[in-house]
Amino acid sequence: MKVWLKRKLKNSENVDPRLRQILDEANAVIYGKADELQLALTCFLADGHLLVEDTPGVGKTTFVSCLAQLLGLKMNRIQFTNDLLPGDVLGSSIFNEVDRKFHFHPGAVFAEMVLGDELNRANPKTQSAFLQAMEERRVTIDGHSHTLPPPFLIVCTQNPQTQIGTYPLPESQLDRFMLRLSLGYPDTESETQMLAAENPRLRIMKLKPVLNAFDFMELQKKSQLTTVALPVIKYVQSLLAHSRTSGSGLSPRAGILILQAARSWAFLDGRDFVLPEDIQTLAPFVFDHRLPTSSQINSTQLLKSVPVP
Repeated sequence: MKVWLKRKLKNSENVDPRLRQILDEANAVIYGKADELQLALTCFLADGHLLVEDTPGVGKTTFVSCLAQLLGLKMNRIQFTNDLLPGDVLGSSIFNEVDRKFHFHPGAVFAEMVLGDELNRANPKTQSAFLQAMEERRVTIDGHSHTLPPPFLIVCTQNPQTQIGTYPLPESQLDRFMLRLSLGYPDTESETQMLAAENPRLRIMKLKPVLNAFDFMELQKKSQLTTVALPVIKYVQSLLAHSRTSGSGLSPRAGILILQAARSWAFLDGRDFVLPEDIQTLAPFVFDHRLPTSSQINSTQLLKSVPVP
């Protein structure tokens, strides 16, 4: 279900012009998804992983491919199926007859941006293979640890669980995604533009990178220098505490990640400080997939229950 932004970003002159260019060019390819593009870029600037949940055919893969192209990041795509093995994702050691030794051959996860398409179609064993890579930015094969290249961003898409052949993502894996968003169906005007336009794959191929990996990592560092005042930190802590009043609720990780995302959101807005409104804007995308269904509370109810400083 689509969640509307409570507060829109302004086209401030203080925003890095390269970031404005990325959003402008992405909007020229992905019609009617300005809010979602801003949220995805916020997630990437905060060095977080993104989960895009929606029905097939709404442009999830095109959405991610467009941003990877503009950011100048090497992207690998993994199509998850129920027979995909962990070694297909992480890599494996293969015996070389010449030197009589095992050599590690990296899997598709060794890229600057990894698109995991239809993650919940993979079996639980393969899904769990992603956990260490997402959290620790390294993988362990046959007792040897291999560091993943920076920047390292995972974007996964998943289909609704009502569809045939899907497995539910475990809570421990959902918790690794900084943001979850849904693209939804386009509005009438955007869909008309889309149908009349050139194939989106061809439009993406024509895009030129605005950044490279080094430039992008520099912007990531700058975004996290955004100031968060103590009242805003206490506001986030109050939200976390209130979510736990009826049992299990949000973990400290949720608080850390929403503050990272809020710094990047403010940075995209041309500010060097975080507002409580930034927390409220991002809460549905950071909190809702972390709140257990047994708690019977969502981010909207949570925000109404906790006073703003």
